[in-house]
Amino acid sequence: MLTLDKIYHAAFVLKDIARRTDLIEAPLLSKDCHLYLKTENLQVTGSFKVRGAYYKISQLSEEERSRGVIACSAGNHAQGVALAATRRGIKSIVCMPDGAPIMKVENTKNLGAEVCLVPGTYDDAHDKAVELQAETGMTFIHPYDDELVIAGQGTIGLEILDQLPDLDAVIVPIGGGGLIAGIAFTIKSLRPEVKVYGVQAAGAPSMYQSVQQHKYQTLDAASTFADGIQVKTPGELTYEMCEKYVDEVVTVSEDEIAAAILSLMENQKLVAEGAGAVPVAAALFHKLPIQGKKVVCVVSGGNIDVNILSRVITRGLVMSGRKSNLTIALEDKPGQLTKVSRIVAECGGNVVSVQYDGSDPDMPISSCFLKLGMETRDAAQIEQIRTELAKAGFQLVAERT
Repeated sequence: MLTLDKIYHAAFVLKDIARRTDLIEAPLLSKDCHLYLKTENLQVTGSFKVRGAYYKISQLSEEERSRGVIACSAGNHAQGVALAATRRGIKSIVCMPDGAPIMKVENTKNLGAEVCLVPGTYDDAHDKAVELQAETGMTFIHPYDDELVIAGQGTIGLEILDQLPDLDAVIVPIGGGGLIAGIAFTIKSLRPEVKVYGVQAAGAPSMYQSVQQHKYQTLDAASTFADGIQVKTPGELTYEMCEKYVDEVVTVSEDEIAAAILSLMENQKLVAEGAGAVPVAAALFHKLPIQGKKVVCVVSGGNIDVNILSRVITRGLVMSGRKSNLTIALEDKPGQLTKVSRIVAECGGNVVSVQYDGSDPDMPISSCFLKLGMETRDAAQIEQIRTELAKAGFQLVAERT
């Protein structure tokens, strides 16, 4: 049974291993509430997961340690297990989905674990780990549905209450539910009036659907670039704890997650992976009743693949109205591009690419499509440009992103 004593004991065990990550104010991220960020993306392995993994492994018996440990992970739990096992001289094997970011795979190997890549998602990696555990007799370190792992994650709740005693709410990402279960149990046990909100990716809403329908369930599929929370089946224990201690669970879209990652980079100089950015996305896009409140977003990790980050930045620019495309149907004659460019410039936009297309068979021979790529300030400026172009007689065909 999870108790506050176990969470305080976990904090004692972790004091020389896990960082007491900073809680920083983020006034540029939201004008509607007083927003703070719990920066677990700056944790020793780039994620909160080391807390639960290390505490669980620290409590193994001598006989369990001698058999070695095995785990399944999308990447962050893998690094926590690898670090904890290596520090204690224990052999470790981690099963990871073959689509896990290369950085997470390589970091896990560098921390001393043997990595077994499994085709499919996290759930397929879980099944493989269970199979190997039965064959080898190694000790299974579950990433979230384990009382001691949850206790380790709960130490974040203790730190938040110490760093911001008068907070009103905390927003936490949910994959399998270990992080929110630990934080919610801790905060509700010590400050029951504080709201605890959970956030999932809309493409992987396993806990959201379970809580909404008050029935533990498994998704047919889970799809999101936030690989750390791409989980089809939440934990049974964590589901029960979410039902009891979590006030509300919401979802955010892929574009909203991308915009949150971009906003964290631009305004706070913080790099967050998709899972780490979902609480900020929920705050930015008004998914929760937090207006005027002191709110902590748990930025759970920062281990994002640089190739994914490049795509995310582009999507984030589009979502926030910083990058846009316009397609204009116009008469093919001299001076047209000059007129269009002048209107864009007068509205404060910047044309960064121009494509001329006169080959569309549905267009008159004397006409063409002019496709513009623009840098803009926000969605309002894009609309201003569209309005001024229309006033000048230009026909806007579509805005394509």
